[in-house]
Amino acid sequence: MTQSASEATPLRRVVMASLIGTTIEWYDFFLYGSAAALVFNKLFFPEFDPLTGTLLAFATYALGFVARPVGGVVFGHFGDRIGRKRLLMLSLILMGVATIFIGLLPTYAQVGIWAPIGLIALRLVQGFAVGGEWGGAVLMAAEHGDAARRGFWASWPQAGVPAGNLLAAAMLAIMAALQAEEDFLDWGWRVPFILSALLVVVGWYIRNRVAESPMFEAEFDAAEAPARVPAIEVLRERPKALVLGAGLRVGENISYYILTVFSLTFLVDVSKESRSLALNALLIGAAVQFFAIPLFAALSDRIGRRPVYAFGAFGLAAWCFVMFGLLGSGDNASIISALVVGLVLHGAMYGPQAAFITELFPTRIRYSGVSLAYQLTSIVAGSLAPIIALWLYKDYGSAMPVSIYVGAACVISGISALLARETRGLELDAIR
Repeated sequence: MTQSASEATPLRRVVMASLIGTTIEWYDFFLYGSAAALVFNKLFFPEFDPLTGTLLAFATYALGFVARPVGGVVFGHFGDRIGRKRLLMLSLILMGVATIFIGLLPTYAQVGIWAPIGLIALRLVQGFAVGGEWGGAVLMAAEHGDAARRGFWASWPQAGVPAGNLLAAAMLAIMAALQAEEDFLDWGWRVPFILSALLVVVGWYIRNRVAESPMFEAEFDAAEAPARVPAIEVLRERPKALVLGAGLRVGENISYYILTVFSLTFLVDVSKESRSLALNALLIGAAVQFFAIPLFAALSDRIGRRPVYAFGAFGLAAWCFVMFGLLGSGDNASIISALVVGLVLHGAMYGPQAAFITELFPTRIRYSGVSLAYQLTSIVAGSLAPIIALWLYKDYGSAMPVSIYVGAACVISGISALLARETRGLELDAIR
């Protein structure tokens, strides 16, 4: 390998490719979550009451998270052995194809049990694909960038997450606003899934114009041989980094899916607010968070990853005890404020997170390390968060247990941030 092609790729183009590609993949992933909260209970699990049907829809939603660590291991393995770029292109195609086919699935009324089976299979493909996406996108930005502003540059793939959520919620909100309930359930919900085909074409074109990570190329040229099984070497050489990375993730991951998925169910099925209000509130929150993420990441470049991350974690731990009262208030401004403040505090964790976790692992096993730290947590955190929250609410008839659950998880992330060493300004090639 040579570095000339990589050196010719401007950093801004690398960051834009990571942002757009991540936005597209998370649009696909979140589209499923929003649809699970709003329509899948009726179309794929119609034999149950609304909350139980939603619980089953969330169970299929959770399966995507179970597949994410598998994707992280597989993509991380080959990403550390043959390069970041090719794996990112593959993840984009897999995600796009699975999402398009979800939009074409027949419902339970048409094919019976085969409808939820098909939904589950395609959700597993989505999870596998997104499991490999995050590590590659973050590393392309981080390894092309400089140490002084790594937090800022590496945060743009993170900003692709609320951007994808924004795009998914916007598409569903537009379809819901333009159609009667019957038409939306009949075919309107399918349109955003099928339109994913256009986004994948755009993402492929932009990512194809970015060269391989120069840091990976240098490591590949210098090494006698790449790591044979990078995931095993991560477990053997960096167990503390893996535990700290998972600790950083647990509160951030749980709180995000409570804010963006469970909140929709809470507003529509519990508070009896309109679907449009719920989606619009989420749209506004995601739009604000899109800008908050790089701002907090830039702040972490100035004052350190640890204080910014801990502020977001402990702040959100406190806010979740206020949030559900605002969501159930019936006041539009209070509902919007609940999600906006929650997502801004989440952004204080999510902004520095990419650089923070990247700086825990050496180049030769970095793709596997960041993917494992990021994705393993999703099995017990994001995947189960909406299910646990819904079960707690159904069992206790109150949002207080949900607040305790989210608050405890955020405290774990805050403590993990304080226990981690400060990595601001660290040169990546100095990590051995």
